[in-house]
Amino acid sequence: MGLTPEQTTEIEGARARSQPTRRATVPALEELLFTAIPVLDHGFIRVVDYMGDDSAVVQAARVSYGRGTRKTTEDEGLIRYLMRHHHSTPFEMCEIKYHVKLPIFIARQWIRHRTANVNEYSARYSIMDQDFYLPAPEHLARQSADNRQGRGAALDPATAARVLGLLRADAEQTYSHYEEMLDDTGIGLARELARMNLTLNSYTQWYWKTDLHNLFHFLRLRADAHAQYEIQAYAHAMLETVRAWVPLCHAAFCDYRLGAVTFSAKMLEVLKKLLADTPVDQASSGLSKREWAEMLTALGRPVG
Repeated sequence: MGLTPEQTTEIEGARARSQPTRRATVPALEELLFTAIPVLDHGFIRVVDYMGDDSAVVQAARVSYGRGTRKTTEDEGLIRYLMRHHHSTPFEMCEIKYHVKLPIFIARQWIRHRTANVNEYSARYSIMDQDFYLPAPEHLARQSADNRQGRGAALDPATAARVLGLLRADAEQTYSHYEEMLDDTGIGLARELARMNLTLNSYTQWYWKTDLHNLFHFLRLRADAHAQYEIQAYAHAMLETVRAWVPLCHAAFCDYRLGAVTFSAKMLEVLKKLLADTPVDQASSGLSKREWAEMLTALGRPVG
C-alpha cells in the first residue's frame, strides 16, 4: 500500500490520541478512524473525520431537540421511510471526510461528482510519488462490443502480459524523464511543467468531504456492477465505512437504492400484464428494445 513513512507516523499518532466530546460518536467508525484501507495495488481510503450518526438523520427529520426516547425500531422505520420516498435533507445532516489515494484516470472520473469539497495533492508544489497502477491480469479485457464505455472478454494470458509490460515500461520511462527534468543539477524544470508527461495511471491523493445524501448518490452509481472496476473497488471500500458509521441508513440504502430496480410507468404497465398472464411482447409494449431487455433482465426472464 502506498503510504509514506511520514503518513504512517502521522496516522499512528492520530490513532493514539483521544479527546472527550459531547458530540455524537460511533464506536465502530472510531475503530476505523485514520486507518488506511487498501484499494487496488497502491491505493487506499481512510476516514479522517465525520459528523453525525443515524440519530442525526432521525433528529433532523423530526426536528427534535435530542435523541429522545423512541425505540431503535421506530428510528429504523423512519429512516427506511425517508430512503424509500427519496427524502434528501435529513441525510445531508451527516458528513464524512476521506483521504484517498487513487490513480489519476480514476480521479478524473470521480471528480465529475461535483457535490463534495475536494483538495488534491499539488504537483506544482510537491514531487509526485513513483507509484502507478497496474491492473491484475484478470481485469484486462477487450472493448465491449455492445457497451461503448465498458469491457468485454478478458485478454488471453500472453496478451495481458504484453499489455502489463507496456504499461509498466511507459510509466517507468515517463517517471524517469520527470525526475530528469526536475533535477536541479541539470535541467531544473519547474514542477508545474515537469508533471505534464506523467501517465494517467500515476497515483494522486486528495481529501474528499461530502454529506451522506450525496455520498449515497456516488455509491449508487460507482458501487454498481456496471461501473468501472477500479472505481467500484473504492466504492465498495467506502461502503464498509458507511456500514460502520450509520448502519441503519446503510441497510436502507442497500435495500432501496443499491439493490433496487426502478421501473418506468410503461414498464409497470407491462409488469401488470405479465402478472395477469396477459400476452405482451416488445412490439406492443411501447418500450424500446433496450428498455424491454433491461426490464426482462431485472425480472430474471430470458431476453431472447
